Amino acid sequence: MPEAMPGLERSVQFKPNDFDSASMHTRHVLASQANTCEAARRALLSQGYLVSSATADSVTGRKYYQPQHDVHYEVEMRVVCAPEGQGDARTSAFASALQDRYVIKKVNNSASLGVGGLGSVSLPVSATDDTLVKVGSETISDAQFYERFFQLFQRYVRLAPAGSAPMPMPEAVKPAPPPATASAVAAPAASGAPLPLQEREAVQRADAAGPDAATRPVEQ
Repeated sequence: MPEAMPGLERSVQFKPNDFDSASMHTRHVLASQANTCEAARRALLSQGYLVSSATADSVTGRKYYQPQHDVHYEVEMRVVCAPEGQGDARTSAFASALQDRYVIKKVNNSASLGVGGLGSVSLPVSATDDTLVKVGSETISDAQFYERFFQLFQRYVRLAPAGSAPMPMPEAVKPAPPPATASAVAAPAASGAPLPLQEREAVQRADAAGPDAATRPVEQ
């Protein structure tokens, strides 16, 4: 029965405090996107993080902790670098960390040992192995944790002045339409659809020039 499942006998209330403040995870940097991520990579390496991925727009590092003999923590730090405005002179750095908690569990393994000289007699053999079991995963929400990271981070890159507004996002550049050709201009006319005034004048000039106008020699 679902009512008998563990954890359902009590009511667990969880209210995340997301979107309260953007300053804890974000810093604005007076540097290019590639230099910003390189500064994040150096900051993580200086603290013993194992960097598993480092590109021009993101860096990911992992560090392992064992505060007790039977408790194990893994912290994964991820920094994403996004350019601001036009050019590549200012970048936003977004940092977030994920914490996984493991405990050591003892697992009993059993096997049978057959003795050929005694016939089909089997002797039970048992052993106990220690294995790590994941018991929790949570995004770190400690403001001091990120503050210490950014204090180390700004040793390798220059931050924008406090209180300065971020630059607007760069607008996507729309590709220019291809130039109209004589066949493209004549196609709507053949279908019977009305043409704009400029296109009608272009068709009239092409008809007046004749089909051999493109091959006529230019008079000197």
